[in-house]
Amino acid sequence: MKVVLRQDVPKLGEAGTIQDVSNGYARNYLIPQGMAVVATPGEAKTAEHNLAVKARKLVRQEEQLQSLADRINGQRLEFTARSGEQGRLFGSITGADIAEKLSAAVGEEIDRRKVVLEEPLRTVGDHVVAVHLIGRLRPTVTVAVRGETEDGTIIASPVVETAPAEQPAAEAETTSDGAEA
Repeated sequence: MKVVLRQDVPKLGEAGTIQDVSNGYARNYLIPQGMAVVATPGEAKTAEHNLAVKARKLVRQEEQLQSLADRINGQRLEFTARSGEQGRLFGSITGADIAEKLSAAVGEEIDRRKVVLEEPLRTVGDHVVAVHLIGRLRPTVTVAVRGETEDGTIIASPVVETAPAEQPAAEAETTSDGAEA
């Protein structure tokens, strides 16, 4: 049975999409809970129209935020934090810290939830961090974390982390160079 989802349903789809589900799932769960309606020709046409409007709105928002993305892309943010001798920080650098410093550097407010970090930064070094603005706009910034020991000495950056997409290309170059030599 084809249904139009009225709200996001985990493991099924987003609101406004047309999904094909079993009859029992639709009649006993989705429709009574108000999560979906039967996909009549009128409902299907309305859903397609709403998806097209949503896509146009996303493109317009991407165009508006492109200048902000250009200003963010390539920024270098420097942090100094207390650390141990091996370069492990006593605390961490969070997405909120990065967003605050990036907002000051760019001159526009950046929400901490837009900074994409799997976990807070806890090591000394340069880290490449993505900022998810909207849609496909994902500029990157370099976060340079310097460690400061208890006696006041600054630990240089022994570790340089790069974006995951850049690592396989570098490994491929070393293997092809090694094979040719």
